[in-house]
Amino acid sequence: MNKHLKLVVNNPGSKEKKNYFFEKEELKIILDLYAKMVSNGSWKDYGLKISSKQVAFSVFKNSSENAVYNICKNFNPINKNLKYLISDTKGKVLKNSNLLDSLLKNTNWKKL
Repeated sequence: MNKHLKLVVNNPGSKEKKNYFFEKEELKIILDLYAKMVSNGSWKDYGLKISSKQVAFSVFKNSSENAVYNICKNFNPINKNLKYLISDTKGKVLKNSNLLDSLLKNTNWKKL
């Protein structure tokens, strides 16, 4: 038995912390908006796309169609304003910000 081995769980000094999803508060903000839009009949369904570069919350008006919008979080943005963005189905960036809450609150979803 080796006396020099030790088990380390949830090492706070670990530099390999990779977060490839929305954090709890970010997801709460998005789901609150989603609930509001579903209740007024604008949105019908959602999906999630996850990669090592970004995570996207895709919004659908009908279950059988393509996503209308993607609310994305970039993990390594080139510019700090590109951390959160709203894109269309073709990937064109419609709005962007470094704060998710202000991005979603300041978006007029009917005109977008």
